[in-house]
Amino acid sequence: MKGWLIVNSFVKWDKFSEIYNLLLEAGKKVGVELDLKTSSDIFCSVQSGFDDFELPDFGIFWDKDILLASRLEKMGLRLFNSAQSIEACDDKGQTAIALVAGGIRTPKTFLSPKAYPTFGCTELSFLRKAEEELGYPMIIKENRGSFGQQVHLVKNSYEAEVLIASFKEHPFIMQEYIEESAGRDVRINVVGDKVVASMYRYNDNDFRSNITNGGSMKSFTATKEQEEMAIAACRALGLDFAGVDVLFGKEGPIICEVNSNPHFKTTLQCTGINMAEHIISYIKEYMDERK
Repeated sequence: MKGWLIVNSFVKWDKFSEIYNLLLEAGKKVGVELDLKTSSDIFCSVQSGFDDFELPDFGIFWDKDILLASRLEKMGLRLFNSAQSIEACDDKGQTAIALVAGGIRTPKTFLSPKAYPTFGCTELSFLRKAEEELGYPMIIKENRGSFGQQVHLVKNSYEAEVLIASFKEHPFIMQEYIEESAGRDVRINVVGDKVVASMYRYNDNDFRSNITNGGSMKSFTATKEQEEMAIAACRALGLDFAGVDVLFGKEGPIICEVNSNPHFKTTLQCTGINMAEHIISYIKEYMDERK
């Protein structure tokens, strides 16, 4: 069985390379021939339709190049995860819509109106409406971003207005602040409708718990409700695997974000569980059943 691990051509961080190597090594252990391909390696015209390449049995798409993923799928290549699922996770507005449609508890969310480069947000009546229901402090997130770097906590109208002005035409969401979960959450890793590992993340100096932002971690046994909600979130977004961030709410767990390309190296360090092995085993079983 042959597969491509498709990655971004320009991201050279060690933390990404470590994930790629874990997946490649996991493939070798079970006899899956996984070949690393950057988006430049398989670069070709739209007209060519990848005619110069021998497509493998499957692809693991570890990038957010939705156009490339969509083209490969139209050629019949089964991708884990799919272009549609990755796009829905990469856009926090789409994530919120999918989770709410799936009946999954999330922070109350408002999506910014469409803005154009020439104008930006020229009036803020929409912010006034969000303020009425969310109050302050409020979470404002750029629609696209990773590692918590585009997530902001604003304490009043002035801070919100300055932040929104800095976004210009770029979309964002406004969410209620879940005070009970400030600086802490649970990362639940799901593969094929099963929870394979969980860890508790916490940060005493920041409202964000991300390890990249200085957070700490420890092994954690998720509750049945947390696990069921994480699995439901993956189903709502059509994901084969994901890292699901779960907040602590007054009325139970709340889904914060869903990551289609989870950086599970920290989970491995924390729990000793290698998500890469679970992903490869799931793909192998899936492909074997469809031969």
